[in-house]
This record gives sequence, structure tokens and C-alpha cells, in this order.
Amino acid sequence: MKIGTYIKIGTCVVIVGAIIAGVLWFKGLTKGDYIDFGPDTSIDLTPTQIQSMKAIGEWEFLSVNTEELVDTVRKGIFTNDELVRIYYGTLRLGLNMHQVEPGWIKVKGDSITMTLPKIGLLDKDFIDEARTKSFYESGSWKPSDRDALYKKAYRRMLTHGLTKENLEAAEMNADQQMRHMMQSMGFKKVNITFKK
Repeated sequence: MKIGTYIKIGTCVVIVGAIIAGVLWFKGLTKGDYIDFGPDTSIDLTPTQIQSMKAIGEWEFLSVNTEELVDTVRKGIFTNDELVRIYYGTLRLGLNMHQVEPGWIKVKGDSITMTLPKIGLLDKDFIDEARTKSFYESGSWKPSDRDALYKKAYRRMLTHGLTKENLEAAEMNADQQMRHMMQSMGFKKVNITFKK
């Protein structure tokens, strides 16, 4: 066979293939069926992805550095004994993802709804004892006296650090970061609520 024959056969095969494809396409349109080769816009959030978000555990969204000057006085006959200490600490506010409830995340098309745990204190041991300083000390003090002073500082730090404003700021940061993460995954509508 000559080269011209191969070209003619090849051209015939292409033309016949185009005719068959056209007939099938036309038949599909008349039946109302069609094949879409466009991009798939649905978003699948796999159980593995959901589990990995939950497995991260604690997500910090605000840290509050605090220091407290705490004192105690013991009255004496001639003089008073006084103990003054400075305590430093960092309260970390955020989400504990181990507290999410079943069905906390729902996906429908390009929409996602998340119900997240309440923002709270992530670490209860927030006083940095290595930085604690004795500011003034007169008289002799027992370990129980120092422990009472530590507890007093702890309560004050909680009062000054766990304010409504700080909790709202941490919740707003959590909302923004979670929303940004979901939008980067392709979700157009993101609805986030926090447990109260």
C-alpha cells in the first residue's frame, strides 16, 4: 500500500468517528440526556479531613499576658509581718475540639455549617512560677501561706483575663480563621455557631 492510501483510510476513520459522535450527541440531546465534561463544583469533606480537624485538639485564638501583685499581712504585737509577691501568667483562650458533638459539621453542596464548642481557657496551669518574684518579705512564712498567696493570684488572673471582652475577641478570631480555612477549601457559604 502506498502512503496516500494510508492517509485516505485515516481520514475516513476520523470522518466516520466524527459522524458517529455527532449522531450519539444528537440522540442524547433529543432524549434529554447529556454528558457534562465541565468541572465538578461539589465539595467533598472526607471523614478523614473531619477527624484531622478534630484531632488537632486545642486551637488557641487569643493569649492574655497578665501579672498580679499580691500581698498578705499578719498582725503582730510589736510589728506586722508582710509578704508581697509578683506573679506572671499567660491565659490561652480557644477551642477544645475534643468537645465537638456528633454532627458538628454539615456539608451541602458549596455550603458548610459548623457548630463549635464554647471558647474557654485551654490550660489551667497558666502561672509561670519560674518568673514569680518575691517583692517584699518580712517575718517567717510557711509553705501554706505562700500557697494561699498563689491561689489568690490565680483567682485574680482568672477575673482579669477571662473577661467578656477577651472571650468575645477569641470567638471573633476563631470565626475569622475557621471561615477563611473553609473558604480556602472551596466553600462559598460558611455558617459558624458556637455553643453557649
